Amino acid sequence: MKFSIDQLNEEQLEVIENNLESYDKNYITYKLDGDIHLGAFADDELIGGIDACMTAFHILYVSTLFVKEAHRGKGIGKALLQETEKQAKALGANMIRLDTFDWQGRDFYLALGYEQVGSYTNDIDGFSEYFFLKRI
Repeated sequence: MKFSIDQLNEEQLEVIENNLESYDKNYITYKLDGDIHLGAFADDELIGGIDACMTAFHILYVSTLFVKEAHRGKGIGKALLQETEKQAKALGANMIRLDTFDWQGRDFYLALGYEQVGSYTNDIDGFSEYFFLKRI
């Protein structure tokens, strides 16, 4: 069979995404929805926050957790993550997954009971990335 590879337009991209969604329905027999968007405030200033969403198989994915440098080490990140875990359970999650780079929060997540399940190092660009899970 002869084929070619080219850029997709918006309509074609939607077809591909719909095809994958249809295929996945053979394996994912339920859908959980929900988002968690929490902020930490001091004197009306936003000093940190977390963003997460439900994905397949009862997994909450944390895409962002950030605390301003001046406020780190004071339990703010821990409190944001603990509240996220509580809300994740209420949404139906039984697991949380996240990733972090080597200059970010690897030791922080380990200290909070997250299990490192993978990593890679990119020597060309000089960084490592770590992948974590926590069963809740």
